[in-house]
Amino acid sequence: MSEAANGKIKWGILGTGWIAEQFASDLKHASNGELYAIGSRTLESASTFAEKFGAPVSHGSYEELAADPNVDAIYVATPHPFHKENVLTALAGGKAVLCEKPFTVSAHELETLIEAARDKKLFLMEAMWSRFLSPIVQVRKWLEEEKIGEVRVVKAEFGFDAGWNPEGRLLNPELGGGALLDAGIYPVSFASMVFGPNPENIWTTAHIGETGVDEHFTIMLDYGDGKTASLHGGVRLELPNDAFIHGTKGYIHIPQFLFAKEATLHVSGEEPVRVTDDREDRGIKGYAYEAEEVGRALAEGRRESSVITLAESMGIMRLMDNVRGQWGLKYPFE
Repeated sequence: MSEAANGKIKWGILGTGWIAEQFASDLKHASNGELYAIGSRTLESASTFAEKFGAPVSHGSYEELAADPNVDAIYVATPHPFHKENVLTALAGGKAVLCEKPFTVSAHELETLIEAARDKKLFLMEAMWSRFLSPIVQVRKWLEEEKIGEVRVVKAEFGFDAGWNPEGRLLNPELGGGALLDAGIYPVSFASMVFGPNPENIWTTAHIGETGVDEHFTIMLDYGDGKTASLHGGVRLELPNDAFIHGTKGYIHIPQFLFAKEATLHVSGEEPVRVTDDREDRGIKGYAYEAEEVGRALAEGRRESSVITLAESMGIMRLMDNVRGQWGLKYPFE
């Protein structure tokens, strides 16, 4: 690993879309990393992005970015149907990889990436940014301390109205569109954080829209021993986007859990305990925290995150494969 003079790892960003912009603008807040290079399909696009966000190096292809000897880690920020190819390119260049969610479009694709990373002894992680927000970190501590007793029910949802654009990423089956992979990954991952990624039973229903992708869905998960999760998502459906965790002694409420600016612990017979996140006051969106996790792992010689392991990401992809299978939904490129 070629650390910068200040001890920070040098980041490359593969892709120049909206999520790449969010990551790039937040990276300046990471304590152990800095933006170094941008890779795009054209040098003009990479240079424009690099100038906007202060990256000193631009590359006119993803292969050139992966081959840059000064890049330590690459954030893959392309649409999910391209993740497999792009991550393999980064790994072939010997880079640690943080891949935007969802990791891939199927468990089979993810299996290929995990095998490649392990063969090359390289770090690989899914960019589930919400796991690293301070209210969610506190929620995990409350659960570890059994503040609400034995957890029995999880409820989570993420939905929004993207409007009607059949050629756009969210509704186009050629681009892996639909609610599940884009929005649904968040409530599914949230339930996995609480109960794990391997429920005993899965029931689901979806509204398949005019373009042939799921516009909104409901998933019910049974983990046995009275533990269940009720999950909802949509890309043409406005939802409150809250999450609740119910236990035998109380419950936890996370408003707008995807962005997690606060969380409240309700224990029977006690005053509620509310924690808040002041990151916006400090000019931080929150993507810097997942970048810091990568930096910590590389400094410690780890090849995956303990917060969202490769095994958990694989379990989540298998769960979503099961869900799509029940709907009979396959993408044209599968």
